[in-house]
Amino acid sequence: MKEELLSRIRDRRAVVGVVGLGYVGLPLAMEFADAGFHVIGFDVSERVVRELMAGKSHIQDVPSDQVARHVAGGLFEATTDQKQLSRCDAVSIAVPTPLSKTRDPDMSYVNAATETVARNSHPGMVVVLESTTYPGTTREVLQPRLEQEGRRIGEDTFLAFSPERVDPGNPTWHTKNTPKVVGGITPACTEVASALYAACIDTVVPVATAEAAELVKLLENTFRAVNIGLVNEMAIVCDKLGVNVWEVIDAAATKPFGFMKFTPGPGIGGHCIPLDPHYLAWKMRTLNYKTRFIDLASEINSEMPEYVVRKVARALNEDERSVKGSRILVLGIAYKRDIDDMRESPALDVMRLLEERGAQVDYHDPWVASYRENGHSKAGVALTQDVLERADAVVIVTDHTAVDYQLVADHARLIVDTRNATARLAPSRARIVQLSSPAGGTATTA
Repeated sequence: MKEELLSRIRDRRAVVGVVGLGYVGLPLAMEFADAGFHVIGFDVSERVVRELMAGKSHIQDVPSDQVARHVAGGLFEATTDQKQLSRCDAVSIAVPTPLSKTRDPDMSYVNAATETVARNSHPGMVVVLESTTYPGTTREVLQPRLEQEGRRIGEDTFLAFSPERVDPGNPTWHTKNTPKVVGGITPACTEVASALYAACIDTVVPVATAEAAELVKLLENTFRAVNIGLVNEMAIVCDKLGVNVWEVIDAAATKPFGFMKFTPGPGIGGHCIPLDPHYLAWKMRTLNYKTRFIDLASEINSEMPEYVVRKVARALNEDERSVKGSRILVLGIAYKRDIDDMRESPALDVMRLLEERGAQVDYHDPWVASYRENGHSKAGVALTQDVLERADAVVIVTDHTAVDYQLVADHARLIVDTRNATARLAPSRARIVQLSSPAGGTATTA
């Protein structure tokens, strides 16, 4: 079984299935198609499938012409029919893994995908989970369900974990050139899964077990969450000391060893950094261990939107205005620069907190014309001189490069800048308050 499957992978005779055609699954499907495999993409959304089969991509990092080319060439098909997965020799599962309201793992998508794949599995298949999850998921959830179908893991069916490492909007690192970690349930599973990804990914990094591969992704994003928490706390420290945190960070970054630059902000967003550390923390709680660094970093990062709102309130107070009744313009609501992804965006918390205090809040985002979140819908406004002059305060939450910050500084009266986007502007009308600055802010008035 192993040798036959490896032969089919080498010869591109293997049919590859991808379960979940979102930010992770669709780019992966396109890489397999680029490499010459026939790819079957399964998704529960009829709209997503319909658009893909019409050659239209719903993912920023995947051009529509790439999808259209592979649909027309017969290398890619999207479907809502799970039975089509029985045609596959390899299946990668790339479904969401959110957290519940209690910050516990919501495994419903992984469980549903596991059930779908297991029902359509057959001997001579390799199954790889890519969804970020707690250590042990592949062995404890997927393996028993596949074995219920009579599959012998490592003999006639091969099971592994390979963490997704997608960074939306990154112009340099994408699915093909980002090294791919692979860990199987058995050495044979690792061998087959590694061969599968090596057919379309530049570098494959095998590890000894599925648990090691699961933990790799959690370490990567916990590392980022903890270090972002550190610099966010440093921003608060600098604010109390009357020191510019950006100057401190830039100076520290000149050290050629022993320091890695992280920058503070209004909070953390996206699907990975705010969520992934909680998977590890949850798993450790089941083993009676408290992950203190993770919990503390999460606490600091989750409090940053409130810190920003207090900054806005103090800045307005110096202008003899209150938050209640003020017109506030938020610049940027995507979770990071130059993408349209709003998942877990701290801007939504900033806007909500300002509205709860009685402010009238508008937003401008060149990437997000409108949005709907928890039943609340809002449309953005154009960034014009009139809009800026009518605002009592402008809050820069996401520093999109398409925004003319000099225009903002020339016509706004007060700017609260959480991203250091105004650092190199010419002297202007606005009073600019940085994330960390002495009481009264850093004025750059003409």
